[in-house]
Amino acid sequence: MKELVTTTVEDRVLVMTIDRVEARNAVNRVVSYQLADALERLEIDDMLAVGVITGAGGNFSAGMDLKAFPTEGIPIVGDRGFCGLTRAQLCKPVVAAVEGWALGGGFEIALACDLIVCGESARFGLPEVTRGLIPAEGGALRLPQRLPYHVAMETLLTGAPLTAAAADRFGLVNRVVADGESLSAALELAQRIARNAPLALAALKQIQQDCGGTDGPVAFEKQDAIVGTLPATKDAEEGARAFAEKRPPVWRGQ
Repeated sequence: MKELVTTTVEDRVLVMTIDRVEARNAVNRVVSYQLADALERLEIDDMLAVGVITGAGGNFSAGMDLKAFPTEGIPIVGDRGFCGLTRAQLCKPVVAAVEGWALGGGFEIALACDLIVCGESARFGLPEVTRGLIPAEGGALRLPQRLPYHVAMETLLTGAPLTAAAADRFGLVNRVVADGESLSAALELAQRIARNAPLALAALKQIQQDCGGTDGPVAFEKQDAIVGTLPATKDAEEGARAFAEKRPPVWRGQ
């Protein structure tokens, strides 16, 4: 089977590239399952700390392959959603490096990531309503949480794309860089993250997933259950010792 999602490792960062350039990296069943496999590798390999998802050929992804839809349906991977990401609860952080178009399911992939870096000509859109569908793999749910409500609803109800400048103005992306530089900027962010304690990173991810960005007594109760014995771990002890000894910490994930 042709590799439509290629992977490389850069200093504990797994770079996953959707490589279906002739279709603007549209996601068919093969792409969806191969990206899901790459994300599973990220989760189970202790030598990997952070993932980066990008697209080849100047586009992130045009979303679900509409030509394949009549025969393949929506390429969902079990209970993990589109590409094994949109409904998954991953322990490790993932960064989207977006060039060109991130449309439909492509935008939903980016929204499911923890950080987004994009080129200055990038475009983000959810055009599902123009095809009789809705962005049901996170777009309809996540976009109003990431943008001002009325901006999000205009994007959802019209199907019109957002420019990189608008995404930056409303805080949807972490960095806007020169075209062609999104992957290197995403790698820089990912490697900064990868230097930190893996148990703490996983706890932060789970707090966001389980508490939904809320506060109050119930949220703190959930957070405290997640944090649990983290202060008593060897990594927490190592962090304090490394600080006192003025050296980089050596994490063991214990």
